[in-house]
Amino acid sequence: MATNPALVAHLYRRAGFGASPAQLDELSQRKWPELVDELLAGLSGPDPAGDAVQLPHLTSVPESNVPGYNFNGWQEYQALIGWWVERMVVTSTPLREKLTWMLHCQFPTSWVKVGWAYMMYVQNQLFRTLGPGSFETLTQAAAKDPAMLIWLDTQTSHRDAPNQNFARELMERFTMGIGNYSQEDVIQAARCFTGWELDMVSGEYFFNEFDNDNGIKFFLGRSGRFTGEDVVSIVTHEPASHRWVISRLWSWLAYPVGPSAPIVQDFVHGYAKDLNITNLLEAMLNHPAFVSPEAVHGLVKQPVEFLVGALRGLGLNTAPISDNLTYLLGNVGQVPFTPPSVGGWGWNEYWQSTGTAAGYMQLAGTLAQVADMTALEDNDGHPAAQVQAALRLVGLGEASHQTVAALTTLATWVKSSSGAWPAQQIVSLALLSPEFAMN
Repeated sequence: MATNPALVAHLYRRAGFGASPAQLDELSQRKWPELVDELLAGLSGPDPAGDAVQLPHLTSVPESNVPGYNFNGWQEYQALIGWWVERMVVTSTPLREKLTWMLHCQFPTSWVKVGWAYMMYVQNQLFRTLGPGSFETLTQAAAKDPAMLIWLDTQTSHRDAPNQNFARELMERFTMGIGNYSQEDVIQAARCFTGWELDMVSGEYFFNEFDNDNGIKFFLGRSGRFTGEDVVSIVTHEPASHRWVISRLWSWLAYPVGPSAPIVQDFVHGYAKDLNITNLLEAMLNHPAFVSPEAVHGLVKQPVEFLVGALRGLGLNTAPISDNLTYLLGNVGQVPFTPPSVGGWGWNEYWQSTGTAAGYMQLAGTLAQVADMTALEDNDGHPAAQVQAALRLVGLGEASHQTVAALTTLATWVKSSSGAWPAQQIVSLALLSPEFAMN
């Protein structure tokens, strides 16, 4: 039995970055459970298209220690951005790349402070490989990740002067949310992470037992000689963490909710059994609320989703915009590996800013200039057909009467006033439509 094409497009936008018109035609002939199972299989299966994207050379710490070795950190950072965006565009396992992106938003870490593109890549790979499994295992690894050690100052935390940054963000941002711990819990947890250092010879985590506070701590109603690993285990198994993690993933996949939202409770029992992210994603993508009108119309695209979705829909890769990629994304307010703070990026209203309008117009116009307009050229002189071809080209099977009317007016006016073929203008405007802005 075929699946509603509009819902298939919704699934591939949320569990990936969208699909081309030809892909949607084929996918719509299949059953929903089959589509979900295939997306989930990609979390652990091979990604030949993504793996074929050549990773630029990124300087490791040991390399940098070689006498006379020099490298350009800014160029490596920009090259890493291009590598990941290209991987998102061409991937054959879209849910894995989308989950990697969501985890980058869950554990936001910035190159601006870290300073090493190689470390940002290592963290990115950590999300890609461990993300589909146990959230505790992932969080344990993220806590010792070199980029995270720098980002939240764990490497500067000493037995006689514990730094509280990582302990606080572990609970507030990564695992439980505000209101589920006290300042005293932060103080006690910070003691547990003392001695967690970054070895600047190997570039890897190192435990310095001589700088670690191994005394009795009192944390979340418990007492003991807790280690940092113990703290991570405790917080990820707290009921508050179950609700927090579920609400975060649902907010990226469907529509924004808080930990107390009724929909969150539907997933708590299953997630609490094993903290397995793949199983949680399966439950969410098969939940009736995932295809509700609230979900289908519940999110505004983040700029990275906008760009990657447009490229995938138009059948392009990043090559035509590679020289300006960071600039174009910066103009619309989101550059991978560069969240604005440890709070990361927000949802919906966060992205509705007049300040980025000109950036979106430039981005849409740039993509329209390099896209294949054959489908519109075949309908030159037939505005209504051109509009439908443009909507299909950008992955919009449906659009409001107002959007169709605006595109039709443009197509008619440009042709009649100048005799020019208005394909680029129509596609550019379709990318700027409210329907495309909604994820």
